[in-house]
Amino acid sequence: MFPLGAGVPDVFDPRVYADGLPHDAYRLLRDRHPVAWQDEHEVLGWPAGPGFWAVTRHRDVLRVLKDARTFSSRLGATQIRDPDPADLPFVRRMMLNQDPPEHGRLRRLISHAFTPRRVERFTAAVRQRARHLLTAAVEAARSGDGTCDVVAAVTDEFALLNLADLLGVPAADRGLLLDWTRRVIGYQDPEEAGAPEPGPDGRPADPRSPAMLGDMFGFARDLAAFKRRHPGDDVMTVLASDDDLETAELEMSFFLLTIAGNDTVRSAAPGGLLALARHPDAYDLLRRGDVGAAGCVEELLRWHPPVLSFRRTAAHDTYLAGRRIRAGEKVVVFHGSANYDERAFAAPHRLDLSRTPNPHVSFGNGPHVCLGAHFARLQLRVFYEEARNLLPSLSLAGQPQRLVSNFINGVKSLPLALAAAAPPAPPS
Repeated sequence: MFPLGAGVPDVFDPRVYADGLPHDAYRLLRDRHPVAWQDEHEVLGWPAGPGFWAVTRHRDVLRVLKDARTFSSRLGATQIRDPDPADLPFVRRMMLNQDPPEHGRLRRLISHAFTPRRVERFTAAVRQRARHLLTAAVEAARSGDGTCDVVAAVTDEFALLNLADLLGVPAADRGLLLDWTRRVIGYQDPEEAGAPEPGPDGRPADPRSPAMLGDMFGFARDLAAFKRRHPGDDVMTVLASDDDLETAELEMSFFLLTIAGNDTVRSAAPGGLLALARHPDAYDLLRRGDVGAAGCVEELLRWHPPVLSFRRTAAHDTYLAGRRIRAGEKVVVFHGSANYDERAFAAPHRLDLSRTPNPHVSFGNGPHVCLGAHFARLQLRVFYEEARNLLPSLSLAGQPQRLVSNFINGVKSLPLALAAAAPPAPPS
Protein backbone atom coordinates (compact mmCIF):
# COMPACT_ATOMS: atom_id res chain seq x y z
CA MET A 1 0.00 0.00 0.00
CA PHE A 2 0.92 3.65 -0.39
CA PRO A 3 -0.28 5.24 2.90
CA LEU A 4 -1.49 8.82 2.98
CA GLY A 5 -1.19 9.27 6.71
CA ALA A 6 -3.80 9.25 9.47
CA GLY A 7 -4.59 5.62 8.61
CA VAL A 8 -5.99 6.38 5.17
CA PRO A 9 -4.56 4.06 2.48
CA ASP A 10 -3.90 5.26 -1.06
CA VAL A 11 -6.32 3.75 -3.61
CA PHE A 12 -5.47 6.29 -6.30
CA ASP A 13 -2.04 5.03 -7.34
CA PRO A 14 -2.49 2.82 -10.45
CA ARG A 15 0.36 0.56 -9.30
CA VAL A 16 -1.78 -0.61 -6.39
CA TYR A 17 -3.99 -2.57 -8.81
CA ALA A 18 -1.17 -4.50 -10.49
CA ASP A 19 -1.64 -7.06 -7.68
CA GLY A 20 -5.45 -7.18 -7.89
CA LEU A 21 -8.13 -5.44 -5.88
CA PRO A 22 -6.63 -3.93 -2.69
CA HIS A 23 -9.12 -5.60 -0.35
CA ASP A 24 -7.38 -4.68 2.89
CA ALA A 25 -7.31 -1.01 1.90
CA TYR A 26 -10.92 -1.11 0.75
CA ARG A 27 -12.06 -2.73 4.01
CA LEU A 28 -10.21 -0.15 6.07
CA LEU A 29 -11.78 2.67 4.11
CA ARG A 30 -15.29 1.16 4.33
CA ASP A 31 -15.01 0.61 8.07
CA ARG A 32 -13.24 3.80 9.15
CA HIS A 33 -13.17 6.30 6.27
CA PRO A 34 -16.12 5.57 3.93
CA VAL A 35 -15.68 8.96 2.26
CA ALA A 36 -11.93 9.64 2.40
CA TRP A 37 -9.79 12.38 0.90
CA GLN A 38 -7.15 11.06 -1.51
CA ASP A 39 -4.10 12.92 -2.73
CA GLU A 40 -3.72 12.87 -6.50
CA HIS A 41 0.05 12.65 -6.52
CA GLU A 42 2.35 12.57 -9.52
CA VAL A 43 2.81 9.00 -10.68
CA LEU A 44 4.19 7.21 -13.75
CA GLY A 45 4.97 10.50 -15.46
CA TRP A 46 1.47 11.91 -15.05
CA PRO A 47 1.21 15.20 -13.14
CA ALA A 48 -0.42 15.66 -9.76
CA GLY A 49 -4.04 16.75 -9.46
CA PRO A 50 -6.15 18.50 -6.83
CA GLY A 51 -7.28 15.34 -5.02
CA PHE A 52 -10.70 13.75 -4.59
CA TRP A 53 -13.09 12.02 -2.20
CA ALA A 54 -13.01 8.20 -2.39
CA VAL A 55 -16.43 6.59 -1.81
CA THR A 56 -16.20 2.90 -0.87
CA ARG A 57 -19.45 1.73 0.78
CA HIS A 58 -22.14 0.19 -1.42
CA ARG A 59 -24.91 2.44 -0.10
CA ASP A 60 -22.92 5.62 -0.66
CA VAL A 61 -21.78 4.52 -4.12
CA LEU A 62 -25.41 4.03 -5.12
CA ARG A 63 -26.34 7.46 -3.81
CA VAL A 64 -23.61 9.13 -5.86
CA LEU A 65 -24.50 7.20 -9.03
CA LYS A 66 -28.22 7.90 -8.73
CA ASP A 67 -28.09 11.59 -7.73
CA ALA A 68 -26.96 13.37 -10.89
CA ARG A 69 -28.20 16.75 -9.61
CA THR A 70 -25.68 16.68 -6.78
CA PHE A 71 -22.92 14.56 -8.33
CA SER A 72 -22.38 15.74 -11.88
CA SER A 73 -20.82 13.86 -14.80
CA ARG A 74 -20.68 17.02 -16.90
CA LEU A 75 -18.70 19.40 -14.71
CA GLY A 76 -15.38 17.55 -14.89
CA ALA A 77 -16.14 14.38 -16.91
CA THR A 78 -15.97 10.90 -15.41
CA GLN A 79 -12.34 9.82 -14.95
CA ILE A 80 -10.25 10.73 -11.94
CA ARG A 81 -7.69 12.84 -13.81
CA ASP A 82 -9.07 16.15 -14.99
CA PRO A 83 -9.26 16.64 -18.75
CA ASP A 84 -7.66 19.71 -20.26
CA PRO A 85 -10.19 22.55 -19.79
CA ALA A 86 -9.90 23.26 -23.52
CA ASP A 87 -11.12 19.72 -24.23
CA LEU A 88 -14.16 19.84 -21.97
CA PRO A 89 -16.67 21.29 -24.50
CA PHE A 90 -15.89 18.46 -26.93
CA VAL A 91 -15.69 15.77 -24.23
CA ARG A 92 -19.16 16.79 -23.09
CA ARG A 93 -20.61 15.69 -26.42
CA MET A 94 -20.36 12.09 -25.16
CA MET A 95 -23.35 10.95 -23.12
CA LEU A 96 -21.07 9.49 -20.43
CA ASN A 97 -20.04 13.07 -19.64
CA GLN A 98 -23.52 14.61 -19.59
CA ASP A 99 -26.20 15.12 -16.96
CA PRO A 100 -29.98 14.89 -17.31
CA PRO A 101 -31.88 16.12 -19.21
CA GLU A 102 -29.26 16.44 -22.01
CA HIS A 103 -27.97 12.96 -21.20
CA GLY A 104 -31.43 11.47 -21.64
CA ARG A 105 -31.81 12.84 -25.16
CA LEU A 106 -28.53 11.33 -26.38
CA ARG A 107 -29.07 8.07 -24.52
CA ARG A 108 -32.48 7.64 -26.17
CA LEU A 109 -30.96 8.22 -29.61
CA ILE A 110 -28.20 5.67 -29.08
CA SER A 111 -30.46 3.14 -27.34
CA HIS A 112 -32.38 2.80 -30.61
CA ALA A 113 -29.36 0.90 -31.88
CA PHE A 114 -29.38 -1.50 -28.92
CA THR A 115 -32.76 -3.12 -29.43
CA PRO A 116 -33.14 -6.58 -27.87
CA ARG A 117 -33.76 -8.03 -31.34
CA ARG A 118 -30.51 -6.64 -32.73
CA VAL A 119 -28.48 -7.77 -29.72
CA GLU A 120 -30.03 -11.25 -29.57
CA ARG A 121 -29.39 -11.69 -33.31
CA PHE A 122 -25.70 -12.02 -32.50
CA THR A 123 -26.14 -14.96 -30.10
CA ALA A 124 -25.35 -17.68 -32.61
CA ALA A 125 -22.30 -15.85 -33.95
CA VAL A 126 -21.04 -15.17 -30.42
CA ARG A 127 -21.42 -18.84 -29.51
CA GLN A 128 -19.67 -20.05 -32.65
CA ARG A 129 -16.82 -17.61 -32.01
CA ALA A 130 -16.40 -18.70 -28.39
CA ARG A 131 -16.43 -22.36 -29.41
CA HIS A 132 -13.91 -21.81 -32.20
CA LEU A 133 -11.48 -19.78 -30.09
CA LEU A 134 -11.61 -22.12 -27.10
CA THR A 135 -11.23 -25.22 -29.27
CA ALA A 136 -8.25 -23.72 -31.07
CA ALA A 137 -6.65 -22.81 -27.73
CA VAL A 138 -7.01 -26.38 -26.44
CA GLU A 139 -5.58 -27.81 -29.65
CA ALA A 140 -2.62 -25.42 -29.51
CA ALA A 141 -2.00 -26.37 -25.89
CA ARG A 142 -2.06 -30.07 -26.76
CA SER A 143 0.50 -29.59 -29.49
CA GLY A 144 2.71 -27.54 -27.19
CA ASP A 145 3.46 -27.57 -23.50
CA GLY A 146 -0.16 -27.95 -22.42
CA THR A 147 -0.61 -24.30 -21.53
CA CYS A 148 -2.13 -21.27 -23.18
CA ASP A 149 -2.32 -17.55 -22.49
CA VAL A 150 -6.07 -17.24 -22.88
CA VAL A 151 -5.95 -13.44 -23.05
CA ALA A 152 -3.82 -13.46 -26.19
CA ALA A 153 -5.40 -16.57 -27.70
CA VAL A 154 -9.06 -16.21 -26.75
CA THR A 155 -10.55 -13.35 -24.78
CA ASP A 156 -9.03 -10.34 -26.57
CA GLU A 157 -10.18 -11.71 -29.93
CA PHE A 158 -13.58 -12.76 -28.57
CA ALA A 159 -14.43 -9.29 -27.26
CA LEU A 160 -12.99 -7.50 -30.28
CA LEU A 161 -14.79 -9.49 -32.97
CA ASN A 162 -18.13 -9.41 -31.16
CA LEU A 163 -17.93 -5.63 -30.85
CA ALA A 164 -16.87 -5.24 -34.48
CA ASP A 165 -19.90 -7.28 -35.59
CA LEU A 166 -22.25 -5.18 -33.49
CA LEU A 167 -20.80 -1.89 -34.74
CA GLY A 168 -20.52 -3.05 -38.34
CA VAL A 169 -16.76 -2.47 -38.65
CA PRO A 170 -15.27 -4.12 -41.77
CA ALA A 171 -13.04 -7.11 -41.10
CA ALA A 172 -9.92 -5.38 -42.45
CA ASP A 173 -10.26 -2.56 -39.90
CA ARG A 174 -11.07 -4.52 -36.77
CA GLY A 175 -7.55 -4.46 -35.35
CA LEU A 176 -7.87 -0.69 -35.06
CA LEU A 177 -10.48 -1.10 -32.32
CA LEU A 178 -8.05 -2.99 -30.11
CA ASP A 179 -5.24 -0.52 -30.84
CA TRP A 180 -7.43 2.42 -29.81
CA THR A 181 -8.61 0.59 -26.69
CA ARG A 182 -5.06 -0.14 -25.59
CA ARG A 183 -4.02 3.44 -26.21
CA VAL A 184 -6.84 4.96 -24.19
CA ILE A 185 -7.35 2.35 -21.46
CA GLY A 186 -3.74 1.33 -20.97
CA TYR A 187 -2.23 4.81 -20.79
CA GLN A 188 -1.18 4.38 -17.15
CA ASP A 189 0.67 1.14 -17.90
CA PRO A 190 4.08 1.70 -19.53
CA GLU A 191 4.12 -1.90 -20.80
CA GLU A 192 0.73 -1.50 -22.45
CA ALA A 193 0.93 1.95 -24.01
CA GLY A 194 4.60 2.90 -23.74
CA ALA A 195 5.92 6.10 -22.24
CA PRO A 196 3.57 9.12 -22.38
CA GLU A 197 3.98 11.25 -25.50
CA PRO A 198 4.92 14.86 -24.77
CA GLY A 199 2.33 17.47 -25.62
CA PRO A 200 2.98 20.99 -26.96
CA ASP A 201 3.70 22.26 -23.44
CA GLY A 202 6.16 19.48 -22.69
CA ARG A 203 3.82 17.70 -20.27
CA PRO A 204 2.46 14.23 -21.07
CA ALA A 205 -0.22 14.38 -23.77
CA ASP A 206 -3.56 13.01 -22.55
CA PRO A 207 -4.53 10.05 -24.80
CA ARG A 208 -8.19 10.88 -24.16
CA SER A 209 -7.76 14.34 -25.66
CA PRO A 210 -9.54 14.96 -28.98
CA ALA A 211 -6.21 16.09 -30.41
CA MET A 212 -4.79 12.60 -29.77
CA LEU A 213 -7.81 10.77 -31.19
CA GLY A 214 -8.02 12.33 -34.62
CA ASP A 215 -7.51 8.99 -36.36
CA MET A 216 -10.38 7.40 -34.44
CA PHE A 217 -12.75 10.29 -35.11
CA GLY A 218 -11.79 10.35 -38.78
CA PHE A 219 -12.50 6.63 -39.02
CA ALA A 220 -15.89 7.15 -37.35
CA ARG A 221 -16.87 9.81 -39.89
CA ASP A 222 -15.72 7.66 -42.81
CA LEU A 223 -17.53 4.59 -41.48
CA ALA A 224 -20.73 6.60 -40.97
CA ALA A 225 -20.54 7.87 -44.57
CA PHE A 226 -20.04 4.29 -45.78
CA LYS A 227 -23.03 3.06 -43.76
CA ARG A 228 -25.26 5.75 -45.27
CA ARG A 229 -24.40 4.40 -48.71
CA HIS A 230 -24.37 0.73 -47.68
CA PRO A 231 -26.65 0.28 -44.65
CA GLY A 232 -26.57 -2.89 -42.59
CA ASP A 233 -28.21 -4.26 -39.46
CA ASP A 234 -25.62 -2.78 -37.13
CA VAL A 235 -25.18 0.02 -34.62
CA MET A 236 -23.20 2.39 -36.85
CA THR A 237 -25.87 2.23 -39.53
CA VAL A 238 -28.47 3.31 -36.97
CA LEU A 239 -26.30 6.14 -35.65
CA ALA A 240 -25.26 7.33 -39.12
CA SER A 241 -28.86 7.52 -40.31
CA ASP A 242 -30.06 9.57 -37.32
CA ASP A 243 -30.38 13.20 -38.42
CA ASP A 244 -30.65 14.34 -34.78
CA LEU A 245 -27.14 13.11 -33.98
CA GLU A 246 -24.53 15.81 -34.57
CA THR A 247 -21.13 14.91 -36.02
CA ALA A 248 -19.29 15.48 -32.73
CA GLU A 249 -21.89 13.37 -30.92
CA LEU A 250 -21.46 10.57 -33.45
CA GLU A 251 -17.68 10.70 -33.04
CA MET A 252 -17.87 10.57 -29.26
CA SER A 253 -20.50 7.83 -29.38
CA PHE A 254 -18.18 5.75 -31.54
CA PHE A 255 -15.39 6.43 -29.04
CA LEU A 256 -17.59 5.32 -26.13
CA LEU A 257 -18.87 2.18 -27.85
CA THR A 258 -15.39 1.20 -29.03
CA ILE A 259 -13.61 1.68 -25.72
CA ALA A 260 -16.32 0.69 -23.25
CA GLY A 261 -17.84 -1.95 -25.51
CA ASN A 262 -14.52 -3.65 -26.04
CA ASP A 263 -12.89 -3.37 -22.65
CA THR A 264 -15.86 -4.43 -20.54
CA VAL A 265 -15.87 -7.97 -21.90
CA ARG A 266 -12.13 -7.92 -22.61
CA SER A 267 -11.58 -7.39 -18.85
CA ALA A 268 -14.47 -9.45 -17.48
CA ALA A 269 -13.90 -12.68 -19.43
CA PRO A 270 -10.33 -13.41 -18.30
CA GLY A 271 -11.16 -12.10 -14.84
CA GLY A 272 -13.96 -14.65 -14.62
CA LEU A 273 -11.72 -17.49 -15.82
CA LEU A 274 -9.10 -16.50 -13.25
CA ALA A 275 -11.69 -16.63 -10.48
CA LEU A 276 -12.90 -20.07 -11.61
CA ALA A 277 -9.34 -21.38 -11.89
CA ARG A 278 -8.72 -20.34 -8.28
CA HIS A 279 -12.03 -21.86 -7.15
CA PRO A 280 -12.22 -25.33 -8.77
CA ASP A 281 -15.20 -26.35 -6.62
CA ALA A 282 -17.21 -23.47 -8.08
CA TYR A 283 -16.15 -24.44 -11.59
CA ASP A 284 -17.27 -28.02 -10.92
CA LEU A 285 -20.72 -26.72 -9.97
CA LEU A 286 -20.90 -24.82 -13.24
CA ARG A 287 -19.74 -27.80 -15.31
CA ARG A 288 -22.25 -30.15 -13.67
CA GLY A 289 -25.08 -27.71 -14.28
CA ASP A 290 -25.72 -27.21 -10.57
CA VAL A 291 -25.56 -23.46 -11.16
CA GLY A 292 -26.69 -21.62 -14.25
CA ALA A 293 -24.43 -19.60 -16.50
CA ALA A 294 -26.54 -16.44 -16.09
CA GLY A 295 -26.10 -16.42 -12.31
CA CYS A 296 -22.45 -17.28 -12.80
CA VAL A 297 -22.04 -14.14 -14.92
CA GLU A 298 -23.43 -11.93 -12.18
CA GLU A 299 -21.22 -13.35 -9.43
CA LEU A 300 -18.10 -13.21 -11.58
CA LEU A 301 -18.91 -9.60 -12.46
CA ARG A 302 -19.22 -8.84 -8.75
CA TRP A 303 -15.96 -10.67 -8.03
CA HIS A 304 -14.04 -9.06 -10.90
CA PRO A 305 -15.66 -5.74 -11.84
CA PRO A 306 -14.35 -4.61 -15.24
CA VAL A 307 -14.37 -0.95 -14.18
CA LEU A 308 -12.63 0.01 -10.94
CA SER A 309 -13.80 3.58 -10.48
CA PHE A 310 -15.91 6.40 -11.88
CA ARG A 311 -15.68 10.07 -11.03
CA ARG A 312 -18.33 12.71 -10.43
CA THR A 313 -18.02 16.38 -9.42
CA ALA A 314 -20.08 17.99 -6.66
CA ALA A 315 -22.50 20.47 -8.21
CA HIS A 316 -23.11 22.15 -4.86
CA ASP A 317 -22.08 21.79 -1.23
CA THR A 318 -23.38 18.56 0.26
CA TYR A 319 -22.74 15.87 2.85
CA LEU A 320 -22.00 12.20 2.21
CA ALA A 321 -21.55 9.72 5.06
CA GLY A 322 -21.07 12.67 7.39
CA ARG A 323 -18.36 14.31 5.30
CA ARG A 324 -18.81 17.80 3.98
CA ILE A 325 -18.13 17.97 0.26
CA ARG A 326 -17.77 21.37 -1.35
CA ALA A 327 -19.00 22.39 -4.78
CA GLY A 328 -16.41 21.59 -7.44
CA GLU A 329 -14.68 18.82 -5.51
CA LYS A 330 -14.20 15.45 -7.18
CA VAL A 331 -16.08 12.42 -5.85
CA VAL A 332 -14.92 8.98 -7.03
CA VAL A 333 -16.87 5.75 -6.48
CA PHE A 334 -14.95 2.48 -6.20
CA HIS A 335 -16.93 -0.40 -7.67
CA GLY A 336 -14.53 -3.06 -6.44
CA SER A 337 -14.98 -1.93 -2.86
CA ALA A 338 -18.77 -1.60 -3.11
CA ASN A 339 -19.01 -5.14 -4.54
CA TYR A 340 -17.31 -6.54 -1.43
CA ASP A 341 -19.14 -4.42 1.15
CA GLU A 342 -20.23 -6.68 4.03
CA ARG A 343 -23.18 -4.35 4.56
CA ALA A 344 -24.64 -5.34 1.17
CA PHE A 345 -23.30 -8.88 0.59
CA ALA A 346 -23.19 -11.87 2.91
CA ALA A 347 -19.71 -13.42 2.97
CA PRO A 348 -18.51 -11.23 0.09
CA HIS A 349 -15.14 -12.98 -0.12
CA ARG A 350 -16.83 -16.30 -0.86
CA LEU A 351 -17.33 -16.96 -4.58
CA ASP A 352 -20.98 -18.05 -4.72
CA LEU A 353 -22.18 -18.65 -8.27
CA SER A 354 -25.76 -19.02 -7.01
CA ARG A 355 -25.71 -15.76 -5.02
CA THR A 356 -29.09 -14.07 -5.02
CA PRO A 357 -29.86 -11.27 -4.78
CA ASN A 358 -26.65 -9.90 -6.24
CA PRO A 359 -26.84 -6.09 -6.32
CA HIS A 360 -23.32 -5.54 -7.67
CA VAL A 361 -22.51 -2.21 -9.26
CA SER A 362 -20.17 -3.48 -11.97
CA PHE A 363 -22.36 -1.90 -14.66
CA GLY A 364 -23.04 1.19 -12.59
CA ASN A 365 -26.47 2.39 -11.54
CA GLY A 366 -28.75 5.38 -11.99
CA PRO A 367 -29.07 7.35 -15.23
CA HIS A 368 -25.64 6.24 -16.47
CA VAL A 369 -26.14 2.49 -15.99
CA CYS A 370 -24.23 0.72 -18.78
CA LEU A 371 -26.17 0.92 -22.04
CA GLY A 372 -24.44 -2.18 -23.42
CA ALA A 373 -24.91 -4.31 -20.30
CA HIS A 374 -27.32 -6.69 -22.05
CA PHE A 375 -24.86 -7.37 -24.87
CA ALA A 376 -22.00 -7.81 -22.39
CA ARG A 377 -24.04 -10.28 -20.31
CA LEU A 378 -24.98 -12.22 -23.44
CA GLN A 379 -21.33 -12.55 -24.48
CA LEU A 380 -20.19 -13.60 -21.02
CA ARG A 381 -23.03 -16.11 -20.55
CA VAL A 382 -22.29 -17.78 -23.87
CA PHE A 383 -18.55 -17.72 -23.19
CA TYR A 384 -18.89 -19.51 -19.83
CA GLU A 385 -21.35 -22.02 -21.33
CA GLU A 386 -18.82 -22.94 -24.00
CA ALA A 387 -15.93 -22.95 -21.53
CA ARG A 388 -17.67 -25.43 -19.23
CA ASN A 389 -18.27 -27.73 -22.21
CA LEU A 390 -14.78 -27.51 -23.70
CA LEU A 391 -12.49 -27.05 -20.69
CA PRO A 392 -12.79 -29.99 -18.24
CA SER A 393 -10.68 -28.13 -15.71
CA LEU A 394 -9.04 -24.77 -15.18
CA SER A 395 -5.72 -24.33 -13.44
CA LEU A 396 -3.13 -21.59 -13.48
CA ALA A 397 0.09 -22.32 -15.35
CA GLY A 398 1.78 -19.11 -14.20
CA GLN A 399 1.08 -15.79 -12.56
CA PRO A 400 -1.48 -13.59 -14.30
CA GLN A 401 -0.38 -10.11 -15.30
CA ARG A 402 -2.75 -7.26 -14.53
CA LEU A 403 -3.10 -3.84 -16.05
CA VAL A 404 -1.55 -0.95 -14.15
CA SER A 405 -4.67 1.21 -13.94
CA ASN A 406 -6.97 2.80 -11.38
CA PHE A 407 -9.79 2.77 -13.96
CA ILE A 408 -9.96 -0.63 -15.69
CA ASN A 409 -9.55 -3.97 -13.89
CA GLY A 410 -7.62 -5.43 -16.80
CA VAL A 411 -5.87 -8.76 -17.19
CA LYS A 412 -2.99 -8.60 -19.67
CA SER A 413 -1.96 -12.24 -19.50
CA LEU A 414 -3.58 -15.36 -18.04
CA PRO A 415 -1.61 -18.60 -18.56
CA LEU A 416 -3.83 -21.63 -18.00
CA ALA A 417 -3.16 -25.36 -18.23
CA LEU A 418 -5.70 -26.50 -20.81
CA ALA A 419 -4.36 -29.89 -21.89
CA ALA A 420 -1.61 -32.41 -21.29
CA ALA A 421 1.55 -31.53 -23.13
CA ALA A 422 2.16 -33.33 -26.41
CA PRO A 423 4.67 -36.20 -26.17
CA PRO A 424 8.09 -35.44 -27.56
CA ALA A 425 8.64 -36.34 -31.20
CA PRO A 426 10.47 -39.66 -31.69
CA PRO A 427 14.12 -39.35 -32.70
CA SER A 428 14.67 -39.34 -36.42
